[in-house]
Amino acid sequence: MPLHQAGARARELGEAGFDGVFTFEGPHDVFLPLVPAAAAGVDIMTNIAVAFPRSPVHLAHTAYDLHLASHGRFRLGLGTQIKAHIERRYGATWSRPVARMAETLRAVKAVLTCWQQGTPLDFHGEFFDLTLMPPTLRPQPNPYGLPPLLAGGVGRKMTTMVAENADGLLVHPLNTDLFVRGPLADGVRDGLVLSGRTREQFSVMLDVIVAAGRTEEELREAIKGARAMVAFYASTPAYRPVLDAEGYGPLQAELHALVRAGRWADIPHAIDDTLLRRVVAVGEPKDVAEQLAGRAYGVADRLGFYLPYRADPGCVAEVLDELRSLT
Repeated sequence: MPLHQAGARARELGEAGFDGVFTFEGPHDVFLPLVPAAAAGVDIMTNIAVAFPRSPVHLAHTAYDLHLASHGRFRLGLGTQIKAHIERRYGATWSRPVARMAETLRAVKAVLTCWQQGTPLDFHGEFFDLTLMPPTLRPQPNPYGLPPLLAGGVGRKMTTMVAENADGLLVHPLNTDLFVRGPLADGVRDGLVLSGRTREQFSVMLDVIVAAGRTEEELREAIKGARAMVAFYASTPAYRPVLDAEGYGPLQAELHALVRAGRWADIPHAIDDTLLRRVVAVGEPKDVAEQLAGRAYGVADRLGFYLPYRADPGCVAEVLDELRSLT
């Protein structure tokens, strides 16, 4: 979203009933829109900010300042992206993503803890050595405490690592109920065992693609946008575990071949209605709310909406009203 619209949009979403807003690494900077959004009185977060092109100190400074500006309502959500983007779009280094993300999370936390507790910065790892933090460059302790650190994960190793090292998991919007309650839940359980924490000490934010409509035309446009998003994500090799869980694994290679051939207009047609409805909450507002409640029950602490189309605010507000009546 353009920077000049971010504050108004955050207020609009808050008035519609959302508890918070998030940004992602798209056509605009992921952090700057959260500055005006911080004044809207809603929770703000990145979902996700790409970690590898940024240093842990850069991430810590931005997280600290946004947490302060939002009066303690900021969450730093990080993700790895994929090799092609890291190397060819960002010009950064890609290697051993699970290990690198684990160390990034620990390094950011070490920097923030140094500032908060006034302890020396003494972090040594495989990818980062951080030992210099002069008093003149050290912020005062944040009155709102440390901002929570969350990270995205799909594969079993990454999910387990996030549950071991982060404060919460961001579930990618390409997910299904079967995947979330199966492979993903197993990874979270294993990571919490490694960290010595209980599920109550960890947060799971479940992002779901929503296609809601009160009229046939509204619903048709919503499904069109949702189908295109599912196809785009499903073409990525890193997200194949979701398709495997649903018996659609070979579809990933088919979609990837279409993308490599530049046939972007063809990929949505490869997503059949069965797969669409396993990934997307589809229907009238009441039906969508019931699907969302079922998807989130017992597995998620927060629920995020992905709306890959121009959604009518009134329709979205109806979904939220129906959802709150159920929960």
